[in-house]
Amino acid sequence: MNSINPAIQPEGMLFASNAAEAQKAIRNYTLNFGPQHPAAHGVLRLILEMDGEVVQRADPHIGLLHRGTEKLAESKPFNQSIGYMDRLDYVSPMCNEHAYVRAIETLMGIQAPVRAQWIRTMFDEITRILNHLMWIGSSGLDLGAMAVFLYAFREREELMDVYEAVSGARMHATYYRPGGVYRDLPEQMSKYRESPWRKGEKLKRFNEWREGSMLDYLQAFAHDFPKRVDEYETLLTDNRIWKQRTVGIGVIEPEKALAWGMTGPMLRGSGVEWDLRRKRPYASYSEIDFDIPVGTNGDCYDRYLVRVAEMRQSARIIQQCVAWLKANPGPVMLDNFKVAPPSREEMKDDMEALIHHFKLFSEGYCVPAGETYCAVEAPKGEFGCYLVSDGANKPFRVHLRAPGFAHLSSMDTVVRGHMLPDVVAMIGTYDVVFGEIDR
Repeated sequence: MNSINPAIQPEGMLFASNAAEAQKAIRNYTLNFGPQHPAAHGVLRLILEMDGEVVQRADPHIGLLHRGTEKLAESKPFNQSIGYMDRLDYVSPMCNEHAYVRAIETLMGIQAPVRAQWIRTMFDEITRILNHLMWIGSSGLDLGAMAVFLYAFREREELMDVYEAVSGARMHATYYRPGGVYRDLPEQMSKYRESPWRKGEKLKRFNEWREGSMLDYLQAFAHDFPKRVDEYETLLTDNRIWKQRTVGIGVIEPEKALAWGMTGPMLRGSGVEWDLRRKRPYASYSEIDFDIPVGTNGDCYDRYLVRVAEMRQSARIIQQCVAWLKANPGPVMLDNFKVAPPSREEMKDDMEALIHHFKLFSEGYCVPAGETYCAVEAPKGEFGCYLVSDGANKPFRVHLRAPGFAHLSSMDTVVRGHMLPDVVAMIGTYDVVFGEIDR
């Protein structure tokens, strides 16, 4: 006969009572979270209020990086701040330069030559691919996918060589200038030299695309790149673990995305077809055929799909730019020594050219009084430059509109009710780079 021993019954009841009281005694606790994302490099501190592993509240602290870029730009001649733009979102530097340079050109009433506009368009798309490769690699790493990081950086290195070939720098290019670009595209791409790791047939294979000009190199890259994107999708798109970590996580409704001032893949992932390249065309985008990928659910998975599709579209745009640039030679800088430096040859032969060169790099140029706002569709969203001139050789006011700052403000609302590991997925999907957020 099954019966409870009365001798132990009170003790059992006491144990149950203590467990209930202990359960009631549990309170929400605060957790310092971060630094977690590679591009937050130590300055993103999330204060999470947790109920077990469920987030009740998230307070992002974004300080400790502030370099005062806007105030620094107001203390220097216009042309000396282009390099500062590279150091904002340092994963997509040329797009930042584009907004600042366009603002200067608008106030001065000048326009870059047509070939320079096509070169800018092409490098904006190269920059977009570079940014999304960094994003897919680091986000995959955040959520436990190791291999995709190595795959993405394989292609990223090939494009960094293009940055280096036109500017001499692999990251901070300072390639766009008011009135055009620093110089025309090289007629010969640099080649790998023989080394213990690259020799014989292997060296020949590495240099296969580098036998011709930079445009030949980019044409080969853009033709091959969609196959590489297929490899990333093989690793992630139907991966069960990746989908468990991203599908239904961080859902942002289109109305909320617009209310928060979201732009770029964060907005398009929620189904809003807004892209400055199509809605407010600049450079040569009005003459290029491309599609704008949009999501349907507004979750982390949709934003991943949007960025992957954007990489394919960027390769398509690069192919169109290469075809146009091959068929249309011409100047890439205004022939105006007030804004563009004379060539070294002219400077050595002509005294006036030497004076222009000295004045341009020591004093700069005076920009007519006025104000303007110029924005570009940067890889993370709308990057804008509000520029005010009082007629001097330095800006009176510079204010930069960074997409990441607006996105991060939604963190509290988006992650409430999610589990702690989902916060990692959300930080990744924001594609944060703190140079532009805490500028």
